[in-house]
Amino acid sequence: MSEVFDGYERHYCELSANLTRSCASAGVLIGEQKKQKLSEIQAGLDDADTLIRKMDLEARSLQPSIKATLLAKLREYKNDLSNLKTDVKRLTSTDPYQDARDELLESGPADIAMVSVADQKGRLLMSTERLNQSTDRIKEGRRTMLETEELGVSILQDLHQQRQSLLHAHSTLHDVDDNIGRSKKILTTMSRRMNRNKMILWSVTGVLVLAILIILYFKLTP
Repeated sequence: MSEVFDGYERHYCELSANLTRSCASAGVLIGEQKKQKLSEIQAGLDDADTLIRKMDLEARSLQPSIKATLLAKLREYKNDLSNLKTDVKRLTSTDPYQDARDELLESGPADIAMVSVADQKGRLLMSTERLNQSTDRIKEGRRTMLETEELGVSILQDLHQQRQSLLHAHSTLHDVDDNIGRSKKILTTMSRRMNRNKMILWSVTGVLVLAILIILYFKLTP
């Protein structure tokens, strides 16, 4: 998934849960207290709209396989925000009990109150559940990130060890090369000495043969 989208999602779920609780508490307020609470709620709705737009932009910038899943989530959040706006409109209407009177023709006051409380409680539970899911995804993302980091450190350590091994092998090859060079010099020197000794030996042999021939000549000559 996207860490950026998860961050926006977590923030929205927290904001939605707070707005749901604020709407429930605003319903029992009157006068300036109610106006102040509604003003705070409206500011929260503006922030929620901004988060929805950011999530939309982030989701559309991702790969198609991921984008489809995130856009499906985003539709749920848009519906949730629309329900919150409807509740706020009901609270800010000039006659907040007009809808209740219209429904009163078909159901009793107790049923209306139960539906309203149940609706708010359901949205609050849904927002809390989404917040928990978002928190779990963030924790899972952090765990994956830590595992990836540990794997990266392990790979770097292995690469460092391999580098040290290569450097050691290079040093050993350099020493072997030096030894081979010295051996070549020694063999060359020995070869030169052998050739010189051969020349000396052949020279001595030639002198001896010549001396023998001269001696034989003088002895055989009358």
